[in-house]
Amino acid sequence: MTSALHPLRVACAQIETVPGDRDANVARHLAVIDEARGRGVDLLLFPELSLVGYAIGERTLALALHRRDPIIGRLAEAAGPMTVVFGLIEEGPAAQFYNCAIAVRDGDIVFLHRKINLPSYGALEEGKHFADGRYVETFAVADPWIASVQICADMWNPALVHLAALHGATLLLGPISSAVEAVGAEFDNPAGWSLNARFYAMTYGMPVAICNRIGVESGLHFYGQSRILDPFGAVLAEAGSEETLLVADLDYADLRRARYLLPTVRDSDLELVAREIDRLIGILGVPDVVRRG
Repeated sequence: MTSALHPLRVACAQIETVPGDRDANVARHLAVIDEARGRGVDLLLFPELSLVGYAIGERTLALALHRRDPIIGRLAEAAGPMTVVFGLIEEGPAAQFYNCAIAVRDGDIVFLHRKINLPSYGALEEGKHFADGRYVETFAVADPWIASVQICADMWNPALVHLAALHGATLLLGPISSAVEAVGAEFDNPAGWSLNARFYAMTYGMPVAICNRIGVESGLHFYGQSRILDPFGAVLAEAGSEETLLVADLDYADLRRARYLLPTVRDSDLELVAREIDRLIGILGVPDVVRRG
C-alpha cells in the first residue's frame, strides 16, 4: 500500500468490453493491470460491468459470478499491492443478482459495492434484472485515503454521495456505462457527467474518478470521456473516445486545504438531516420503494 507521504496514483481503464465474452474481457483486464503496474499505479478503476458488458438482459444467469469464483481470484492475484476495482454481475445469497463493483488487492477482495439506484427509464432496464444494493460503505486504499464506490446512477442520487462523505470518504470512484441519449435526446449525458463530477469534487473537497467505457452495444453508443478531478473540481486528466489508460496523481495536501477552505463535511449537521427525514416520513408516510428496501 502507498505511503501517505507520496501522491496516490489513480488510473481509469477506459476500455471496450466485449458483450457477454467473459474470457476475452478477463484477458483484457489482465493486460491493463499489467500496463498499470508498469506505470506505477496505486489504484486502477474499470468501468461499470466491465467483465460482462452492460445490456446483458437474460444472459445474467450465465454470466453471474459468486464472489469466490476463481476468475475473481485470478484478477486479485494479478493486482498484487495495487488496488483494482472492476465491474461484474454478482450472484449473492439466495440467488439474488447484483450490478456490482469489486475491489481486489494482494490476492483477495477488499471491498464490494452493489449498485443502489437501478435505472429503468429511457433505454435502460436494470430494474428488470438486478436486485438493488442497500448500503453505502467505504474502504481503505492507502492511509489516509478512504474510497467510496458509487456505480453510475448512484451518483445521480446526491444523498448517496453525501452519506459516503460522512462515512469518511476522501476519494470518490465512479465506474459508469454512460451512452449518448440513453436517457433521452434532451439529456446531454457527456455534459451531465462533467457537471456531476465537478459538483461533487468541489462541494465535498474530494477527488473524483469517473471511468466510462467505449464501443456500441445493443444500440447504445458508449462515448468514453473518463476523467479524474482534484478536490477543487479541476480536471487533472480527461480521455477522449478511444481506449486509454488515464493516469493522474492525487495529493492529500490538496484535499486538506480544500476541506479547510470549504468545510462541507464538517458542517453537514447529520442530526438535523436525520431529524428532518424522520419528520418527512411522518408527514408523507413511507413510500413503497422504501418499504421494499
